[in-house]
Amino acid sequence: MKTKATPLSLFGDELLTEKETKEKGKTTERLKRLDFYGELRGGILPFCRLKYGEVWEDPVNKHKVGILDATKPEDVKKIIGVEKAKLVINDPPYNVVVGNANTTNLFKVSLGEYLEFSKKWVRNAITVMDKDAHFYIWIGTDYRDNFQPLPDFIILMRQFKELKPQNIITMRNQRGYGTQKNWMWVRQELLYYIKGNPNFNVDAEYTNIPKILRGYYKKVNGKITENLERSRSKYIRAGNVWVDIQQVFYRMEENVPGCYAQKPLKAIERIILSSSSERDLVVDFFAHSGTTLIAGERLKRKVYTFDIDPIFAEITIRRLEYFRKTGRTGWQWQNPFPEIEKQVEGYRWI
Repeated sequence: MKTKATPLSLFGDELLTEKETKEKGKTTERLKRLDFYGELRGGILPFCRLKYGEVWEDPVNKHKVGILDATKPEDVKKIIGVEKAKLVINDPPYNVVVGNANTTNLFKVSLGEYLEFSKKWVRNAITVMDKDAHFYIWIGTDYRDNFQPLPDFIILMRQFKELKPQNIITMRNQRGYGTQKNWMWVRQELLYYIKGNPNFNVDAEYTNIPKILRGYYKKVNGKITENLERSRSKYIRAGNVWVDIQQVFYRMEENVPGCYAQKPLKAIERIILSSSSERDLVVDFFAHSGTTLIAGERLKRKVYTFDIDPIFAEITIRRLEYFRKTGRTGWQWQNPFPEIEKQVEGYRWI
């Protein structure tokens, strides 16, 4: 019998009952959450080209996608080999039950278990980083449970002396969640660390928001100037509070139906542009909807990424293939798996 602390098995034989599927993980998406183990997953798994331990190699730009465990050094070595990454981007599970469903990909376990899981994958990530490299981690916090795991994860990171903390970035969502008795929760946190002394491209930080505030007068070479005159750009810098990025939802082209908590392409591209150069190796330990791979393809970086879930690994490969074929960054509300002829909530895929 399952408990709230036990994630649903990815590779077991047990499927959720129809009643359980309806009651858990409800979303407004026409295609339900793909991390859910049930009838939908059972129908998709036969179309996944990889099995656990296997790696797909892109014949065009040499990207790699695998079904691997981020906590196992031997799995990480299988895809990275002896290469070193200039940038590692990670969007691990947050240890927060999302959408009232506890699954292998979006799970909640005890804090001790979560920190042990985190310690293993972070250690593995450090081993594949170049001597001068950037390291980013998206992380969440559960206000219903003493704001874990954000503060606990930050303290854990102090163990890794190779990494130096640089910033805590907040991305503001346009939509959020909450009650009438609390401030609406619209923030996502991004931790930024470095190894060694990597280059940072500050030009990538500028947004398309014009500067409008005048003032702050200062004498430069004997002339009184104000801040707009001294600025490098007529646009504001994003800083560590990103307010100019739209969170992904089903009306956007980049949306990948069924991929809950998908990160915006613009956010990942900002990270890649600021923290790597063309032809650099970028690594993502948690592929999910494949956004890092698409961003790397668009920006001429080589990306190695993997996921423990065969469906997300397949989604990642298909998203790259679909992008090359159509120029589209996602499926919006179309089905990534057209092989499945099935009606979902009265809509038929086309």
